[in-house]
Amino acid sequence: MKIGVDYYPEHWDEKLWPQDAQLMARTGVKLVRLAEFAWCRLEPSDGQFDFAWLDKAIGIFAENGIDVVIGTPTNCPPRWLCEKHPDILPVGDTGTPNPIGIRGHRCYNSPTLRKYAGRIVERLAEHYRNCKRVIAWQIDNELEANICCCDVCSNKHREWLRKRYGTLEALNKAYGNVVWSGEYSSWEQIDPPFGRYNTAWLNPAYMLDFRRRAAEDLTEFAHFQADIIRSYIPDAKITTNTWFCDNAPDFYDLFADLDFVAYDNYPTTNIPHDSEDIYTHAVHLDMMRGIKRQPFWVMEQLSGSMGCWMPMQKTTRPGMIKGYALQAFAHGADTVVHFRWRTANIGAEMHWHGLIDHSNVPGRRFAEFAELCKEAEALESLRGTELLSDVAILFSTDSEAAFKLQPQTDGYSYMEQIKLLHQAFARYGLNVDIIDEYADISQYKAVCAPELYITDKAVSDKLHDFTRNGGTVILTVRSGVKDKHNNCIMEQLPTVYRELVGCHISEYDPIGWGTNSIRFTDGEIFGCKQWCDIIEPDTAEVLARYECDFCKGSPAVTVNRYGNGSAYYIGTIGERGMYEKLAKHILDKNGIAYIPALPENMEITTRTGNGVTAKFIFNNSDEEKVFALDGEEISIAPFEMKIKSE
Repeated sequence: MKIGVDYYPEHWDEKLWPQDAQLMARTGVKLVRLAEFAWCRLEPSDGQFDFAWLDKAIGIFAENGIDVVIGTPTNCPPRWLCEKHPDILPVGDTGTPNPIGIRGHRCYNSPTLRKYAGRIVERLAEHYRNCKRVIAWQIDNELEANICCCDVCSNKHREWLRKRYGTLEALNKAYGNVVWSGEYSSWEQIDPPFGRYNTAWLNPAYMLDFRRRAAEDLTEFAHFQADIIRSYIPDAKITTNTWFCDNAPDFYDLFADLDFVAYDNYPTTNIPHDSEDIYTHAVHLDMMRGIKRQPFWVMEQLSGSMGCWMPMQKTTRPGMIKGYALQAFAHGADTVVHFRWRTANIGAEMHWHGLIDHSNVPGRRFAEFAELCKEAEALESLRGTELLSDVAILFSTDSEAAFKLQPQTDGYSYMEQIKLLHQAFARYGLNVDIIDEYADISQYKAVCAPELYITDKAVSDKLHDFTRNGGTVILTVRSGVKDKHNNCIMEQLPTVYRELVGCHISEYDPIGWGTNSIRFTDGEIFGCKQWCDIIEPDTAEVLARYECDFCKGSPAVTVNRYGNGSAYYIGTIGERGMYEKLAKHILDKNGIAYIPALPENMEITTRTGNGVTAKFIFNNSDEEKVFALDGEEISIAPFEMKIKSE
């Protein structure tokens, strides 16, 4: 396993470069990421390129045995380019261009931006094509599917709709534009979603398509750059760094033609003590692994207190630097790159702390980082190993976007039940995959398909076939609500899944911050919140009923025998214990081996391959844990990771 750091030579006096590289080498740093924000230094004026400083930095790192990842600098076009060609700037939903001087100020579709971005990427690839120390390339930085309302994007969106729907009549019908007299009589009437109102006031079918097209533009922009790099370096390893942003990309399309997934991982430093709060980043890490079902990288890893656009948070507690990095390895990362080597003393991110503070004196966090480097090197035999899973959770890009467009009720988010289901199965020491809703699921024994809000026949058919052939499926509230256009289906919920789950919804209650409770047939009671489906069984067996309010006595959780398998329906959002109870029941029914009675916030994952099996045991809490595992008493400090090889 490799540990790296993000480094910005352009921010520091050149006298520091050799000192930093030497200390990195002594500490065990194997690679650095460079240049992703350095366009103004790489091309100080139009057509005048200066790579000498970057050559020098790479040379210094090479002398110290440290490899390099080059980031293409297209996230931050220089001021001379913005002033010379203001058409490269994205136009916000107010109809005015975004300001210069922040980052991300570029429209992916601007022909001018493509011309200049293509040129700088081409020059970099040509210049470093034979540099053996450059082992990978990062496209741009934290790409988002931003809403740009410029003329280029508006025209591109109209053409996208023409290809998708063919005629205005078909488009008007798909969108239900008769509502609020919104029918188009010409393609030119289709404007971008200017933001005089909250987007929830806008047509949800239109908005979902706009987000789909924006995500495609993002992916196209990344692949445009990747193609240039590969034209000079056919065997280049190319990625981009992603995260869970407001305008998230379609992760599966974005990385389909890139070589590996890279994620920016910033776990919380403020550990909550509400037992219902799921704060672990394990769910994010498992999702990153599931994008390509391969090992991934962390391109930015927590190194200290975070603060920039928000007040500074607590600094990392003892054990977090090492524990959170090892947690990433435990869930499938092969390389972890820490952001950043030294805390910036200039610019907006000077309070987003690195491994070394402003004083330039290595302290407690750095000492822990040095320990991590040694431990990671000892894990090199695990590089490329797999996490084999019997349980998967499906992620729907369209449904996640649709939830953001039309909030369902107070406090309800799409990711919540994904986290609850993930935590429930992970609580028993299982590997859990989080995969695209369209991915093959035949290898699994149990599949959670929460909140399939946007309905797709291919997904529905797959889940029916999987269950019919002996699999177990878990569906939840807000499944089967909308068609592919983001319009409600005129059938009783869960519409296309009714036969599968053997029940229908006669009514629902969006209780938001209100509460209810459910009682299982064995008498166990759990609280529930936010949403209550009032279920009418068709062929399903009732597992739990509501205890309160007008839905008292109505079914809340059911199971249905379908073919050779079973389909569960969860009609509310329950406490963690409810999901754990169901998970244990499903594991027992399917004969899946698990570890009972793990302490709260203990995580166990297993990586297998290369003739070795390694069990990662992580205490993701600020309290010492003592428990029995395989007949042995385990004592584990806060944020400590223990690794047992077999």
